[in-house]
Amino acid sequence: MNKEIILSELKFKAVRSSGAGGQNVNKVSSKVVLSFDMMNSSGLSEKEKEYLNEKIANRFTLEGILILNCDEDRSQIKNKELIIKRFLNLITNGLKKTKIRRATKVPKSVKERRIKQKKNTGLIKQSRRKPEI
Repeated sequence: MNKEIILSELKFKAVRSSGAGGQNVNKVSSKVVLSFDMMNSSGLSEKEKEYLNEKIANRFTLEGILILNCDEDRSQIKNKELIIKRFLNLITNGLKKTKIRRATKVPKSVKERRIKQKKNTGLIKQSRRKPEI
């Protein structure tokens, strides 16, 4: 993964934010929309593209374009920085290999401790009963 090439391929669009905010919302386009065409990216190898397509396929459109929005801040520049960080985090986490889980045997001491605890709670409950006459 070549970050410089990927960052140069990003497309940004400034849009008016939705929601409350008074007159500022009506005048300023502070919301930033990032779009990234993964299939035509030269910053990712073919294997990386396939791996991303498997891991985060639900985030891509049918054309293979990733679209992210950010309208957390009133500043367009801060929103752009936030969306770039979020994008890079998403891509790097998507490229991480997941560890294969290997089943392990439950240790004997753990089993013994569990049975001892069960017997102890059984004795406590037994001592609460009314005595048989």
